Amino acid sequence: MLDLPAVRGTLTTKRSLAELTWMRVGGPADVLFQPADQDDLATFLAALDPAVPVFPMGVGSNLIVRDGGISGVVIRLGRGFNGIEIGADGVHAGAAALDAHVARKAAGAGYDLTFLRTIPGTIGGAVRMNAGCYGTYVADVLTSVTVIQRDGTVAVLEADALKLAYRNSVLPDGAVIVQATFNAPAGDPDALVQRMDDQLAKRNETQPTKDRTAGSTFRNPAGFSSTGRADDVHDLKAWKVIDNAEMRGATLGGAVMNTKHSNFLTNAGDATAADLEDLGELVRKKVYDSQGITLEWEIMRVGNRTGEGTA
Repeated sequence: MLDLPAVRGTLTTKRSLAELTWMRVGGPADVLFQPADQDDLATFLAALDPAVPVFPMGVGSNLIVRDGGISGVVIRLGRGFNGIEIGADGVHAGAAALDAHVARKAAGAGYDLTFLRTIPGTIGGAVRMNAGCYGTYVADVLTSVTVIQRDGTVAVLEADALKLAYRNSVLPDGAVIVQATFNAPAGDPDALVQRMDDQLAKRNETQPTKDRTAGSTFRNPAGFSSTGRADDVHDLKAWKVIDNAEMRGATLGGAVMNTKHSNFLTNAGDATAADLEDLGELVRKKVYDSQGITLEWEIMRVGNRTGEGTA
């Protein structure tokens, strides 16, 4: 049993994480911590044994938690971290604010963060993965982030310090993003709302938005610049190479490569995390064997496989 500091938020031991992820799979966290606010989080981290690993978790929209669960402390930010404020110096969003909510509130104030509207998840995850769509990435608009470091100290990091790249960023070990500031371009509110409506309609037409997925499974196998934009080296799409490998609709246990969009790994109802990850690895092998292309995971896989130690 871990020796845990006193908190004002909620500490739960052996908390199942399956219902906290979009895939609805995975084992328990040794401890789930839901801090009341930034001070609660900072005090907890400062007092926690430095040897205990911590894993910040959003709404689990781009995540597979393995069946053996996660060792250490999972930190899930909630109501005390979802504020959205708009001022002359930019759009300030808490790490737990939903991407879609930030896009809508910014649009109402005449600021264009419309690319966030169709990205599932929270601002913390969007920054961590340099999320983007429709030609715009977090790297294009991020000014700075506030983090609570593993020793409990607070730091404000300029965007450049995160070295944002395609679906990637660099943060200090154990740091938890608590807020992000964006310098969004101005736009007409009505036009921004219409753009978001059009984007939603397109997503619903082309993606399995009603199924249990974690978004795009693999990165597009193309060249990308340090800011996350395509370099136009080549324009292969992950779904296309999966189709070429005849893996659209492939199944393993309760996992399936979605027939509507083959780059969406899907829990068809009774999948385990192992089913999902193993099917993904089988797809990677088939794509490599048939086309010499190595697909890279976009979904984050964390924790322990059943019977394993710390991952």
